[in-house]
Amino acid sequence: VQLQASGGGLVQAGGSLRLSCASSRGTFSNYVMGWFRQAPGKEREFVAAISWSSGRIYYTDSVKGRFTIFRDNAQNTVYLQMNSLKPDDTAIYYCAARRGSYAGHYDPQIYDYWGQGTEVTVSQ
Repeated sequence: VQLQASGGGLVQAGGSLRLSCASSRGTFSNYVMGWFRQAPGKEREFVAAISWSSGRIYYTDSVKGRFTIFRDNAQNTVYLQMNSLKPDDTAIYYCAARRGSYAGHYDPQIYDYWGQGTEVTVSQ
C-alpha cells in the first residue's frame, strides 16, 4: 500500500478544507485508516481514525464536532473534512493505514503505512 495525501493549503480561521488520502498501489481492504498531524516543535498526534466498514470512528477531543473522517473503499480513498478551522489546527497532516484491528488506533506506532503529509496552515 502506498498512500498519497493531498488537499492541504492556507485557509483563514473559520474556513474549511478537505484532505484526501489515496492508495496509489494496493487496496484498502481490511485496513484501519487514520489521520495524524504534527505541528512545528511538537510530536505527532492522533486526529481521527475509521475502521474498514466505517462502523467505528474515533476523533481526538479537540476536533470533535469540526472534523469528519469518511472513506470510499471502492476508490481506495479516505477523507478528512475539516470545518471551523482554528490556528491551532496548523500542522502537517499525515494519513496512515493499519491492517487489522482498530485497537490502539490513536497510537502512531501501530500503523503500517504512512503518506507523505500535506500541510495545513490556518491564519488568524
